[in-house]
Amino acid sequence: MASHRKSRPTGTRVAGIRTPALATAALTSVALLSQSANAAPAADDKPSLEEVEKKVDDLYRQAESATDKYNAAKEKTAKQRKHVDTLLDDVAERTQKLNEAREELGSFASAQYRTGAAAPDTATFLLADTPQDYFDQTQLMDRMTGRQKVAVDDYVTQQSETMKKRQEATESLETLTDSQDGLKTAKATVQRKLAEARELMSKLTAEEKARLAAIEKEKQAEAARKADELARQQAAQQKAQEEAAQQQDSGSSSAGSSDSGSSSSTAPADSSYATKADKALAFARAQIGKPYVWGAVGPGSYDCSGLTQAAWKAAGVTLPRTTYDQVNAGTTVPLSQARPGDLVFFYDDVTHVGIYIGNGMMIHAPKPGTYVREESIYYDGESAIHSVVRPA
Repeated sequence: MASHRKSRPTGTRVAGIRTPALATAALTSVALLSQSANAAPAADDKPSLEEVEKKVDDLYRQAESATDKYNAAKEKTAKQRKHVDTLLDDVAERTQKLNEAREELGSFASAQYRTGAAAPDTATFLLADTPQDYFDQTQLMDRMTGRQKVAVDDYVTQQSETMKKRQEATESLETLTDSQDGLKTAKATVQRKLAEARELMSKLTAEEKARLAAIEKEKQAEAARKADELARQQAAQQKAQEEAAQQQDSGSSSAGSSDSGSSSSTAPADSSYATKADKALAFARAQIGKPYVWGAVGPGSYDCSGLTQAAWKAAGVTLPRTTYDQVNAGTTVPLSQARPGDLVFFYDDVTHVGIYIGNGMMIHAPKPGTYVREESIYYDGESAIHSVVRPA
């Protein structure tokens, strides 16, 4: 009966597992992994063209977001520097007045010295860091004339106000330093993101770049189709509104009076906005062909919010510097009701803006390496549109 049993392996057991078997399995796994690694071509590590395109677009968007932070920090730094300069001028002026007050007290001390009256007390006062404390501890004030007391009061007041202003200037300088640090950080982030995008693009072959250009052309064609569709919708909506207005005024005594009534009820507000929008658009059109430069507000180059700010400034309307402030500087309207001059914002983090010109088109400063141009508001797909704002 025992002859059919297999003999046990001679290897030792660890935790119930035969180590030779374990070693064999491990060697087999290593061999399989090695074969798989050798079989996988090195090209698999290279991202696809679509992945490169997405990565580059993401980097440009991140750079644009960092540009907004740079713009905000730059604006804050400029205001803080102006405030610090004002404070320093104030401190200098108050210091001059303090010195004049000290000189006047010095003249009293000299006079007292010549007459031999209270010279040590006055001299001690002039050297005191906190004269008011000194007065509280002595009877010097009781021995001063009315004119001297006025001079002392003026000196104490000037010293107190000067110390406060110096403290305020010191704190403002610290805030200015923080603002400048934030400015440097944002600037470095923009430069880093743009450098990464350029590096990715530099690794593409001529064939891959041609394919990317073809993909971009297809995207532009789709964007143009969507713009045409929006233009038709807006035209139909406008026609419907006009017909509704005519029907509402049909009870008037004549068609002429009806037209007059309709015009008087809608024209003033429309005309006011249209006049400003025309000026803003005329300015924007004049900038077409100028390069995008991050942080730029013209006149030779612009970033996206720098262009919209400058355009509406030409119409007499002051807009904030950054996109995430401009989006709150007006009335939000539906895309279907967008009118020339309105601002169109993009992406969930509101990092891009263009100025609407009608028919689904806008003028904007797209991104580094491009120029101010007319383009469909669907240039990056319908989902990229965040909102439409009427700034005036």
